[in-house]
Amino acid sequence: MTDQKATNVHWHQGDVTREDRNQLLGQKGATLWFTGLSGSGKSTVAVALEKALFQRGKLTYRLDGDNVRLGINKNLGFSAEDRAENIRRIGEIAKLFVDSGVIALSSFISPYLEDRERVRELHRESGFAFIEIFVDCSLAAAEERDPKGLYKKARAGEIKNFTGIGDPYEAPQSPEIHLHTDQMSLEQEVEIIIDYLKQQGFIATA
Repeated sequence: MTDQKATNVHWHQGDVTREDRNQLLGQKGATLWFTGLSGSGKSTVAVALEKALFQRGKLTYRLDGDNVRLGINKNLGFSAEDRAENIRRIGEIAKLFVDSGVIALSSFISPYLEDRERVRELHRESGFAFIEIFVDCSLAAAEERDPKGLYKKARAGEIKNFTGIGDPYEAPQSPEIHLHTDQMSLEQEVEIIIDYLKQQGFIATA
């Protein structure tokens, strides 16, 4: 856990509450955390879900691994330490979106169980919803897809610390949602997530 370096800082509470913002938007903020191997379909599912929720009048924002590494986390590499800091920062950003009433769609390999549990705890401490979605796909299927050609480069030794090849992936033990993207259609996956959001009261059932 990163220590607090700045002293004499306190959270400044405003007059507009989280409940006020939820009511304005007609939804409840939540972090949907998509985790899985590279090529498992995390971003694909998140993009499709974002569109489906938008069509239902719901406000979302998608935090994607590559997008974030091009900006706020561009100073981080792929060592275990940098991966942990990458996930910590995203967890804090996602919390801000949830507090604003937005449904945050966070797509990250996030290979280590401890790092994901730390983000879950960050949300729990603030009373925010954290929904872990295991985008499950066999290594063989992910490697066959290889949309960015990363597995080929990793096999050739051109990429170090690549999850599934040089580094491990620790699968979720009790995810809220478990998708098998090498066995299901994209439409089925999106429907499962939307049904969950309805059942849990994050979006209206109508």
